[in-house]
Amino acid sequence: MSSQIISTVFGVLSQTLLIYSYLLIIRVLLSWFPNLDQSNPILTNLYSITDPYLNVFRGIIPAIGGIDISPILAFLLLNFVQSLVNYIRFTSLNSALQFYG
Repeated sequence: MSSQIISTVFGVLSQTLLIYSYLLIIRVLLSWFPNLDQSNPILTNLYSITDPYLNVFRGIIPAIGGIDISPILAFLLLNFVQSLVNYIRFTSLNSALQFYG
């Protein structure tokens, strides 16, 4: 029973990370259009959700030739964490199936 709960919790966490990665993709693509209206509430909310995470990596990797490559590291770390979460999820689910099977 607890393995199923753990699997469900990690499943929700995995989906949340997937949605966040989509938001990051949208944020990075929007950075290619600097003339967008920054006062748009949708953009303001998107920036407030994604910029704190991206700013961590901007502090580590400076812009090279005016190009911000820090999102690459941000995506790599997010992908690693998402893979780890999925591994834990499916390991706990597999152990539950072996227990009942």
